[in-house]
Amino acid sequence: MNVTEKSAEGLSRTYEIVFPADDLQARLSAKIEEIRPEVRLKGFRPGKVPASHIRKMFGESIMGDLINELVPATTDETLKEKNVRPASQPEINVVSDAKEVVSGKADFTFEISLEVMPEFEPADPAKLTLTRPVAEVEDGDIEESLNRLAEQSREYAPKKGGKTAKAEEGDVVVIDFVGKIDGEAFDGGSAEDARVAIGDGAFIPGFEEQLIGAKKDEERELNVSFPADYQAEHLAGKDAVFDVTVKSVESAQEAKIDDELAKRLGLDDLDALKDALKKNVESEHAQQSRMKVKRDLLDKLDELHSFDLPPKMVDAEFDNIWREIQNAIENDALEDEDKDKSEDELKTEYRGIAERRVRLGLVLAEIGRVNNIDVTQEELARAVNQEAMKYPGQEKQVVEFYQKNPNAVAQLRAPIYEEKVVDYILELAEVSESTVTREELFADEDAPEAKSEAKEEKKPAKKKAAPKKKAAAKKAEAEDAAED
Repeated sequence: MNVTEKSAEGLSRTYEIVFPADDLQARLSAKIEEIRPEVRLKGFRPGKVPASHIRKMFGESIMGDLINELVPATTDETLKEKNVRPASQPEINVVSDAKEVVSGKADFTFEISLEVMPEFEPADPAKLTLTRPVAEVEDGDIEESLNRLAEQSREYAPKKGGKTAKAEEGDVVVIDFVGKIDGEAFDGGSAEDARVAIGDGAFIPGFEEQLIGAKKDEERELNVSFPADYQAEHLAGKDAVFDVTVKSVESAQEAKIDDELAKRLGLDDLDALKDALKKNVESEHAQQSRMKVKRDLLDKLDELHSFDLPPKMVDAEFDNIWREIQNAIENDALEDEDKDKSEDELKTEYRGIAERRVRLGLVLAEIGRVNNIDVTQEELARAVNQEAMKYPGQEKQVVEFYQKNPNAVAQLRAPIYEEKVVDYILELAEVSESTVTREELFADEDAPEAKSEAKEEKKPAKKKAAPKKKAAAKKAEAEDAAED
C-alpha cells in the first residue's frame, strides 16, 4: 500500500491510496483458500472445489468484499499514521476501473478527501477572569410568585344570578357541543361537559368569543372556520357549525392566599408553600446566573481565539440556522430586529453567528479533549431515560430509537459534554460574584444590546406556543377538534 498526500490547502487534505495489483491478487488468493473448505458446488466433493474455479465463479464478488473491507480500514489507518483528526466525514473517490482491478490488470487506487481539525492552543482556564451576577431572593419575589400562583389556581363556581347570569371574558362556560361540516357531524367534533375559559385562546378563533353573553340552559349555534394550517388536514380551512348547549356559567372566585391554597397544591400549609416557592425562585436565579457567567465565558473564549474554521462545519451550521430563518420568514415569525433587513444582510449576520458557534464548539471540544473530559455511559443512559419520560406510554419505543440511532445519541451527548467542559473551566477560572437585583439579573433578555448574543444561545426563529392540553382524557379528542 502506498499513501501520497496529493493536496493540503488550508484545512483541506487529499490522500491517494494505491494497492498494487499483485498485492490485491495475493489477498484474493488467500481469501479463496480461507473459504475453500466451506464451498459446496455441484459436481465437486465438499471442500474440494479448485481455487481456480472459485476464482472464476466468485472472484469478482470476493474482490468486491475485500475492497469494501480495505477502504474503511485503510482510511482509518492512514489518518492515524498522518496524525490527522477529521473535522468532516472523509469522502472516498475510487479512481481505478473496477473490472481492471478485479482481473488483476490494474492497481486499486482511491482518494480520501476531508477537512482536518485546526491546530491551536486553547486558552488556559485558570487565566480567565469571569463575573457571575447573583441576586438574593427578596420577600417581594415570593409574594409575586404567590399572587401569580393564586391567580392560576383560582377555583370557579356557578356565577351569581343563576340562569340569568351571562358569560363574560374570564368566565368558564361548561358546554356540550356537536360540530358539523356541511350539515354532517365529523369525527372528534363532539364533547360533553367541556370547560371553555373565555379569553384563554385554547379553542379555534371565534369559538370562545361567540359564547360571550351565553346563559345556563341556552342553546347556541357557533359558526367558525378552522385555520388553514390546522393540524388535522381534513378540517383545515373548513367552515364548521357547532351546536352548543350551555350547562353552566362559572366565574372565578377570589384568589385567596392561605393554607387552603397550599393544601390544594399538595402542601401542608402556607409556610410550606412559601418555602417551596422560595426554592423555585432560588433555582431560577441560579440558572440565570449560570447562563450569564457562561455567556461571559463564551465571549472571553471567542475574543481569545482566532484560527481557520473548517468550511464544511461552518456551512452545515449556517444551513441549520438558515432553514429556521426561512421558516420564520414564511410564518411571519422573524425576530423584530430582523424584519427590515435584506436577505443578504440576514445571511451575513447569521453566517457570523454560525462561525462563532463553530469556533466556540471547537475551543470547548479541545479544552475537553486535552483534559480528558468525557460523557459516561451512565450520563447518556440518564439522558435517554429523561427523553423517554417525555412520551408517557412510549418509553420503550423511545429507548429503542436511541439504541438504533447513534446520531441521535450524539445529539444528546453534545450538550452534556459542553456543560461538563463549562463546569471544568468555571472551577479553574477566577470567578467573582456581583450582587444585582432580580430585575437586573433578568433585565437584558429582551434588551436591544443583548439581542445579538441571545441569538447565539437560542433558536433564531420565534416559536408558537404549544397547544394546550385538556385535563380530562375522555374529552381530549373532541376538544382538540375545536381547539386552536
